Amino acid sequence: MEALRPLNIPPGDYMVPRPASAQEINSPEFVAKRTKGPVLIMTVLPSGPVTMGKALVSWFIFAVVVGWMAAYVAGRALPVGAPYLHVFRFIGTTAFIAYAAGLWQMSIWYSRAWSTTIRYTVDGLVYALFTAGIFGWLWPR
Repeated sequence: MEALRPLNIPPGDYMVPRPASAQEINSPEFVAKRTKGPVLIMTVLPSGPVTMGKALVSWFIFAVVVGWMAAYVAGRALPVGAPYLHVFRFIGTTAFIAYAAGLWQMSIWYSRAWSTTIRYTVDGLVYALFTAGIFGWLWPR
């Protein structure tokens, strides 16, 4: 932290080294930078105390959007009065894709530890099962 503080790096996502174009990826200069290292991807957060308000509101909005998308898929595929398990399957699968499957690309493309991705996937599965259970319970009869 002491080494980075004087740099006054603004909040944002950073990649080092970062090619200016797709063509530069194979240039000898860029290959030398990657070989010499370090190679990193980092997110710089704003300084100050941790506040959960904005994150919780954003998460709530995200959960509503996921629920709406899952309901849309199930509503197009299932009739009113569909059995609980059919609703659970459609809603659960759609919600799982939204909550978890999108995270896998971080391990594929950005070398995030698969153990981290698996933990997040388990969280996504829990959220998806909860979403599916609620929709199955409240599906119109």
